[in-house]
Amino acid sequence: MHSKDQICHEDYQRTADWLLSQTQHRPKVAIICGSGLGMLADALKCQDSFKYSDIPGFPQSTVKGHAGRLVFGELKGKTCVCMQGRFHMYEGHSLSKVTFPVRVFKLLGVETLIVTNAAGSLADTYNCGDIMIIRDHINFPGLAGLNPLSGPNDDKFGPRFPPMSGVYDKSLRKMAFDICKSMGVSQYVQEGVYCMVGGPNFESIAEARLLHKLGVDAVGMSTAPEVLVASHCGMRVFGLSLITNKVVKSYEDNESVNHEAVLEVSKMRSETLQALVTELISRMDINNNTA
Repeated sequence: MHSKDQICHEDYQRTADWLLSQTQHRPKVAIICGSGLGMLADALKCQDSFKYSDIPGFPQSTVKGHAGRLVFGELKGKTCVCMQGRFHMYEGHSLSKVTFPVRVFKLLGVETLIVTNAAGSLADTYNCGDIMIIRDHINFPGLAGLNPLSGPNDDKFGPRFPPMSGVYDKSLRKMAFDICKSMGVSQYVQEGVYCMVGGPNFESIAEARLLHKLGVDAVGMSTAPEVLVASHCGMRVFGLSLITNKVVKSYEDNESVNHEAVLEVSKMRSETLQALVTELISRMDINNNTA
């Protein structure tokens, strides 16, 4: 990471202070919505909404299916903030910009981060429309040295060498499984390993075969950087992948994936995802604070 990409603590604080001056909401839960999954924000009551372009220091989202709004509100009596659209490395953002909102959330008082994404399945038993609860991840850019925690460590947020074992909260994962069972949707709910690749291209067949051999169940182009930074800040993390396509692993297969098909599957499962996340938040042990 180049020095020009470094963001100082005062930059995060400036953005947090601006948001705190614009809304009475004091969120304890933050939700990052993946491609086509921005409807999660629509369930929030008593909303305060801000375009990314109006928020000091915020990057801009350029991908179709990402609305580019930060929405504050209440969900089942719990105060939340929701990103309708995330930032990606392939858009040209530095990883410090990709993860900028997560540290702002920490300064707002957020204790739990929920991440969602659209992903392609590598597991042979997964189908389009399945929901995968993320058990763990492989961060390929991170293994290659592209890490949002590179550079001088900000001790105000967390330690120099944070552990990543058990980063996806076990109790929240179990709670989500229990909710899915009570909703009657457990037949298409999985638990597995998510892998982040850089994008924006989808994977070659050889790359897909490599990831499959490594034990990857689903692959996408996001999530790991935000999770890294959230864990570094001491937040609990829960992650969901919506399986929107099956990754091609055979040279005899003539199928290919496109972003429009991804958005269509997201739309199909939107109500189920919204119900699951809503119920999960309602069951969380959160002490609400208001300004």
